[in-house]
Amino acid sequence: MQKIPATVVTGFLGAGKTTLIRHMLENANGKRIALIINEFGDLGVDGDILKGCGDETCAEDDIMELSNGCICCTVADDFVPTMEALLARENKPDHIVIETSGLALPQPLIRAFNWPEISTKVTVDGVVTVVDGKAVSEGVFAHNVAAVDAQRKLDENLDHETPLSELFEDQVACADMIVVNKSDLLGEAEADALVTTLKADSRDGVQVVRTSMGKLPVDVLLGQGIGAEGDLDARHEVHHHHHDHDDDHHHDDDDDHHHHHEHEHSHDEFQSFVVTRGEITDPKAFAEQVADVIRTHDILRLKGFAAVDGKPLRLTLQAVGPRVDTYFDRPFGAEPRETRLVVIGQSGLDQAAIETALQA
Repeated sequence: MQKIPATVVTGFLGAGKTTLIRHMLENANGKRIALIINEFGDLGVDGDILKGCGDETCAEDDIMELSNGCICCTVADDFVPTMEALLARENKPDHIVIETSGLALPQPLIRAFNWPEISTKVTVDGVVTVVDGKAVSEGVFAHNVAAVDAQRKLDENLDHETPLSELFEDQVACADMIVVNKSDLLGEAEADALVTTLKADSRDGVQVVRTSMGKLPVDVLLGQGIGAEGDLDARHEVHHHHHDHDDDHHHDDDDDHHHHHEHEHSHDEFQSFVVTRGEITDPKAFAEQVADVIRTHDILRLKGFAAVDGKPLRLTLQAVGPRVDTYFDRPFGAEPRETRLVVIGQSGLDQAAIETALQA
């Protein structure tokens, strides 16, 4: 039985989580998505989110609210039963999205996915942290810090001692993808600098993407396939051990050649295109070649299939960043035996160079 993937979306009030989720629902292309929303009291389910909900995507009862705020303290008596109820349905969701306020640590929530009642049925597809790019680049963590603090005071379960800056570090430490929202309010150089900083502060391989108005392609947001509940040790909670942060931040500086040509500021911050080529001979070598091209060009997602010399089955290929998965899925049938790859990335990809490299 395939586990249902769950994406955790975290970030402070005002970062743009709701807009991101609404955009996702409007563009779900028939995927059935269940939402679990963990905001507090009267900040409850946002009418805004419901506007994105077409009947196919999510019915009214696919949106569940955890009643008492802080997920971390109520994992057993609130979160797990909510998940069980969702997983017991006849009409199971294709994907579950859990929105948290960013005030409780994401780590305990992810740990909860190891509970025996749900661990066999669901997996954490990825943790997405949404940040307000404008605020963070100005050195505050939220556009309206007072509002975030007021929200925190409403919930007596929350830890009120930890500075917001540390909660922010936790969100970054736990992320598989960091979405720099409102990046249209930043100049190109500011946006680049912020992306570089966030890359240095997050774990290796974490994708930092920029967006305005939460417009992130669904293929980039969902389907990360991380299995976060299995690698909790890597997602350190910043506050529980105040060791000095001089753990040599050597990041290989392959970030230096970031596109310094000025962007045409189009609203389309992402681009995708298809690259075709003939048969390949060695699947393993081809997967390595693809991973290489992805690293060189900072491609977010790559998926498609390849025709392998002498094999009747298609080789399906999916990559999230440089992690490439391949398996043989089905015979080609009547369609031409060719290799077709869809490349998705931030705008400004060098399409010609990527095509040449993938066809080599």
